[in-house]
Amino acid sequence: MAGVCYGMLGNNLPPPNEAVDLFQRNNIRRIRIYAPNDAVIQALKGTNIELMMDVPNHELQRIASDNLTAAYDWVYYYIVNNRADVKFKYIVVGNEVSMDDWRYVLPAMKNIYSAVQSAGLQDQIKVSTAIYSANLSDSYPPSRSVFRGDLLQYLQPIVGFLVEKRAPLFCNLYPYISYLENPRDIRLDYALFTAPSVLVWDGQYGYQNLFDALLDCVYAALEKVGGSSVEVVVSESGWPNAGDFASTTENAQTYLNKLIQHVKGGTPRRPGRPIETYIFAMFDENTKTGPEREKHFGLFTPYKQPKYNINFY
Repeated sequence: MAGVCYGMLGNNLPPPNEAVDLFQRNNIRRIRIYAPNDAVIQALKGTNIELMMDVPNHELQRIASDNLTAAYDWVYYYIVNNRADVKFKYIVVGNEVSMDDWRYVLPAMKNIYSAVQSAGLQDQIKVSTAIYSANLSDSYPPSRSVFRGDLLQYLQPIVGFLVEKRAPLFCNLYPYISYLENPRDIRLDYALFTAPSVLVWDGQYGYQNLFDALLDCVYAALEKVGGSSVEVVVSESGWPNAGDFASTTENAQTYLNKLIQHVKGGTPRRPGRPIETYIFAMFDENTKTGPEREKHFGLFTPYKQPKYNINFY
């Protein structure tokens, strides 16, 4: 079942207790937040919603310190204090980090893991980081995909840590962005899960949609650095309904509904098992920076009205 990312970069969003009520009414059982938030944690108490929570990028250097106090304080304040009432599932240590921050990611992951382990929660809560397609290179066809050469010194030991701890790698995957950047070579139906047949062959693997191809790029890159056993959790995927030529309400509704159904199965490279996936995002966020499209990824308006007819079942 797909989860949803609960971004909060808006000045008109409903309070967390109302947002959590909306999750429950729409059968959303997994959410991701991008920084600890006391009000969200309080609102989740007593619900059966699983929580993925980020250590924000600006905290990485502090959390990565040789002094474990910052990591332990973070885990104990937010997680241990609320463990009885909130279903914490993942800690995302850094999201699409910049080149300047990569050196802090693994030390921060190790410190957070140490604190989680000290609380006896290491089997319940997995610690990882979130990458995105720009961290890969040579990704056509998927089997050629590798982690970027300048990142390998960081990613290879991170993958080793994930193998050892049996934790997944989080990856933000956007067929929408790939299509937007290359509409000449990528068909819209391939990006929207509506292609009638296989469009890309990669040896024995046939690809009927871009989502599977992008996800298998990550798996192929993992295999090349000893990460064959690492599962990939799609920590973001979505399609905005305004802001550029590809973002229409029709395209967004098609993509989101097809995504929810599609992830119940696997990819050509990893067939026969569900793909844990989080839709970006719950609400339109009117204070997000960047291109206009960034403000239009929401499943709901800030006034809690659904923008599309979507079935989470």
